[in-house]
Amino acid sequence: MAELVGALSLATDLGLGQPQEHVLRQTVLARRLAAAAGLTAREQRQVCYVSLLAWVGCIADSHELARWFGDDLRLRADSYQVDKAGLPLMRFMLGHVGAGAPPLRRLTMIGRFLAEGAREASQSFVAHCQTTGDIASRLGLGAEVGRALGQAFERWDGRGVPLGLAGERIDPVMRVVQIADDAEVFDRVGGPDAAVTMLRGRRGTEFDPALVDLCTAGLFGGLDAVDSWEVAIASAELSGAGLSGAGLSGAELSGVGLSEAELSEAELTTALEAFADYADLKSPSRLGHSRGVSSLAASAARHLGLPGDDVTLVERAALVHDLGIIGVPTSIWEKAGPLSAAERERVRTHPYLTERILSRQPRLAEIGAIAGLHHERADGSGYPRGLRGEAIPVGARLVAAADVFHAMGEDRPYRAGVDAAARAAALRAEAKAGRLDPDAVDAVLHAAGHRVPRRPALPAGLSPREVEVLVLVSRGLQNKEIARQMSVSARTVSSHLEHAFTKIGVTTRGAAAMYAMGHGLVMAERSGALPGLAPGASGASGASGASGPKIG
Repeated sequence: MAELVGALSLATDLGLGQPQEHVLRQTVLARRLAAAAGLTAREQRQVCYVSLLAWVGCIADSHELARWFGDDLRLRADSYQVDKAGLPLMRFMLGHVGAGAPPLRRLTMIGRFLAEGAREASQSFVAHCQTTGDIASRLGLGAEVGRALGQAFERWDGRGVPLGLAGERIDPVMRVVQIADDAEVFDRVGGPDAAVTMLRGRRGTEFDPALVDLCTAGLFGGLDAVDSWEVAIASAELSGAGLSGAGLSGAELSGVGLSEAELSEAELTTALEAFADYADLKSPSRLGHSRGVSSLAASAARHLGLPGDDVTLVERAALVHDLGIIGVPTSIWEKAGPLSAAERERVRTHPYLTERILSRQPRLAEIGAIAGLHHERADGSGYPRGLRGEAIPVGARLVAAADVFHAMGEDRPYRAGVDAAARAAALRAEAKAGRLDPDAVDAVLHAAGHRVPRRPALPAGLSPREVEVLVLVSRGLQNKEIARQMSVSARTVSSHLEHAFTKIGVTTRGAAAMYAMGHGLVMAERSGALPGLAPGASGASGASGASGPKIG
């Protein structure tokens, strides 16, 4: 759970317009301050989870912020420079209204903002808290963590929202996290002295005076030298030694909201569904997109006969494929007209950002490796890597086809959605042009309820992937070599091979080769006549360069 929440914090960094690991560094600071303030062991553990999740709801108001201020990421990044209340906050917002617009339009927008936008902006803080609370609840965190998260925008002087709490009525866990958030930014940009100066300037207004008084330059010592991921995750994890040292009882652990450190397979998928909804919240036109793509891609993977573990991987990769859109300003996603060259480049970064968000934990990194390739195309015209053909794993090809099909049916600010027939025709055209994989397209269309052309039946009930493995084994390749060439895991190759041998009733390579030749599989593979295989796809000459992320 700690690693999962830590990964989500990397997405939050993007939404805040901050460099990667801002929230993790903030969490290291928060834990130090919590210890210095004498918070209980239970509260110190809560500090870690509250810190990692405190600003996760920041994208809930992205649509509204983009309407008034343009680049929502820039607005959030700049907001750290002001004490966010009263006249300083109003001056800040008016200075950003209509950013980038012509002067006359800016004046008009400022007038409208004063009439209606200020109240809308205030409501955005409420949306943030509600969204954060929802995500925390869906991840199974406890009531105490949820209560603290709901106070993210309360202030020591009582001028915060949504409840106007003041002083010690604000949860001490959140008071610590609030200080660590702003202090990390000032320390990173200007050093410890800049952070301490800022905190003293907001002492008694935004921040708890007693906690500010504990903040000296020493609090920030060595922050650049530590691995913030390792320290933050270790602080939040449940471990046998940590529990006994802290003396936490079962009741206290229940208060933290975590009874087990590890998630079950079902819990992991459920958590990634929350990630999917979080990404789609970036823009109203995208609501439900990630879940829809996941459902299509998983069904298509089953139709192709992929092993169960691979189907699950495809399902999960599709759930999180658009996490990286959080790092692109909402004003770009919601732009009605053509994008500029600079805006197109920002858009092209989002698959890479998805992969980076998930890169710090091995299980999530495997999912991210597939998710990050959903805009690659078989002819090399995709992004961000420009991969071609077999270098794109089958799972990524399925997610790509499902993404195109589902997105085309959604109304977007720059175009209207089209009906299912038009989407099917467009996908087939993309396959014919060599951009989308034909078998992935057929599988997605089948999953969406469309009739697909019948292809030559394979003998003995073999699937296309089993034939591919069978032919490669017949040519004398070892399982590891086949895995590299097909961009899958050796375990997946072994599973395909076991199924193929069972279906055709052989146990040796020689017998498999005889079967493959006797049933025309070798010649058909060379000509591309087999469903699922391009001409020569299984030939040894295609082995070079096919070392992309694995499926299994």
